[in-house]
Amino acid sequence: MGIKKHIPNTITCCNLISGCIATVFALNGQFAMALLWIVTGAVFDFFDGMTARLLHVSSPIGKELDSLADDVTFGVAPSAMVFYELSAMDYPTVMEPLRPYIPYFAFIMAAFSALRLAKFNLDERQTTSFIGLPTPANALFWGSLLVGANQWLESSPNNAPLIMIMVLLSCYLLVSEIPMFALKFKQWGWKGNEVKYIFVATAAALIILLGVKGIAVVIAWYVLLSAFVGRKSGSADPE
Repeated sequence: MGIKKHIPNTITCCNLISGCIATVFALNGQFAMALLWIVTGAVFDFFDGMTARLLHVSSPIGKELDSLADDVTFGVAPSAMVFYELSAMDYPTVMEPLRPYIPYFAFIMAAFSALRLAKFNLDERQTTSFIGLPTPANALFWGSLLVGANQWLESSPNNAPLIMIMVLLSCYLLVSEIPMFALKFKQWGWKGNEVKYIFVATAAALIILLGVKGIAVVIAWYVLLSAFVGRKSGSADPE
């Protein structure tokens, strides 16, 4: 039992280490490797909770450690990617005097990711679905966007303020009260899972057609579909 209780936390630490590695690659402009390590962290994040449940060794320490690891991997690492991109881009003339300072704007997203994770830990509604954008989804959006659309983003100085607006939008979505479905299946039938199956099918098609940048489109589609379903139902699923 002594060793068994440490297995989930060890996996969580692997998530945290993956986020640290992703951050280093991000700050060196190696976006593809940064995204790879964010995805690796997401895999560890998936298995730490599953392992804790299977071994019946969940603990308050594990919950706190998980949030810390998630903020590094899904908050700091994508923020570091945006920081590097804002450092490398051309700016509109009016913004050029602020070039030394603007890239640090990216780390607002890391702070809001931490707020999102703290809110998630205390919000009893979020056991079967989400309220606000999950941090892994936000990280995958930015990672895939900066890998797949990097040349387009750097093609015009006007894209710098666009990125800043998108950062603010991400921050809003992370802590918003918008209900968002989770890909958790209580049963595999079509009835009750229509939205999930439609999302999975369209997501696969978008990634096949668009490649890496298709992941960013999929996340945007996820937000829009969740907002539509939430408005149609009038409230979030009980969590």
